[in-house]
Amino acid sequence: MKIALIGAGWAGMAAAVEATRVGHHAIVFEASRTLGGRARAVNSRLPDGTPVTLDNGQHILIGAYTETLRLMQFVGVSPATALQRLPMTLLSPDGQGVQFPNWPTPLDALAGIATARGWTLADKGSLLRAATGWQWRRFQCDAALSVAQLCQGLSPRVLDQLIEPLCVSALNTPSDRASGQVFLRVLKDALFGVQGGANLLLPRVDLSALFPDAAARWLTQQGGEIRLGTRVNTLSQQDGQWQVNGELFDAVILAASASESARVLESSALITNAGHAEKIQNWVRTARALSFEAITTVYGWGRGVTLAHPMLTLRGHTGDAKTAPAPAQFVFDRGQLGGPPGLLAFVISASTGEREVLQAQVLIQAQKQLSLSLQAVQTVVEKRATFACTPGLQRPAQTIVAGLVACGDYLDGPYPATLEGAIMSGLTAAKACLMTDQTFSINPH
Repeated sequence: MKIALIGAGWAGMAAAVEATRVGHHAIVFEASRTLGGRARAVNSRLPDGTPVTLDNGQHILIGAYTETLRLMQFVGVSPATALQRLPMTLLSPDGQGVQFPNWPTPLDALAGIATARGWTLADKGSLLRAATGWQWRRFQCDAALSVAQLCQGLSPRVLDQLIEPLCVSALNTPSDRASGQVFLRVLKDALFGVQGGANLLLPRVDLSALFPDAAARWLTQQGGEIRLGTRVNTLSQQDGQWQVNGELFDAVILAASASESARVLESSALITNAGHAEKIQNWVRTARALSFEAITTVYGWGRGVTLAHPMLTLRGHTGDAKTAPAPAQFVFDRGQLGGPPGLLAFVISASTGEREVLQAQVLIQAQKQLSLSLQAVQTVVEKRATFACTPGLQRPAQTIVAGLVACGDYLDGPYPATLEGAIMSGLTAAKACLMTDQTFSINPH
């Protein structure tokens, strides 16, 4: 089959690789001049003028991302070299918090809870009781529950130092608005899935090099094509085939963002057959109904600066009459992760506010919480970084009509907007092109 893929982010490149692997000819259309979508490299300079490669937002992976790790290796990226593997560590600058030992799963989680620094016996007991209950209920809960409601029995310290950081990092949605069921799924895979599932995997290379660039090289070596700077403006059906910008294909995979995919489909729904038009319009309405959360990454630099760990949690808060806002929840020492010494990345999940204001607030936060005086390098605001992963959310289906499927981390599935969710969606989209059953849905296994 000749398959068109619209979008060269992580989902689109995963779909292109999988389609090519099973013998199809994949042609990727990408409107921009770079690969990777929202997880890509960005060129910048340090305050002293030294060129530096940043990322369009600091990302992390975990050991439970089995499909991502497998596909990286398939296209020639060594996870052992490209990623720094650490036991789950959520420590604040004062050393308080949770750090798992390098033990088998789930003993690492139990030991990490038992030895959590700064936690009382009551704190630890509240978490162990809750975790036992979640496991007893097979990590299922009422779809209407938020993470905050799910965790009502936990102590304030556990909520502040563990649940909220995990929730905003995994779902990019505050706990009072985040889906309890999706949160439980992430916990299940991380704590009770594969060995080392809770390990942190911190990129030692830029996000483009981590997967999409290698995938593109592999794809072209196998005869596939990547057309950068090519926006898809027309999509129509003709005699059982699909026309993309006037070129005929056997199937189409929409791998762009939810809004861009909806834009392409809104025009196609007017020119395809009536039965398909209704299904396309329903899909577009569902995609348009999604709400989105922003992620801001503030890069700062200081000569000779280094952190106690490659990643630390921060006391993020919006501020009140007595305190200045401290928006960042995490800070990463890029100097310990293959970058130039002194370069730090501060992450604000579910961020609100203007770029300049957030940057100034983070530099003050670094001074107060880390005792560091930093110069700003660059601040990246991804306004539609992830969908808001709220309770009972209806997400668009993968199959739209026969021969036309979508992939992306926003589609119906068990995971929030993560790299693993994008990769899994891309893999199943490639398989869905061979199916005529329009009830096809994502099977994470």
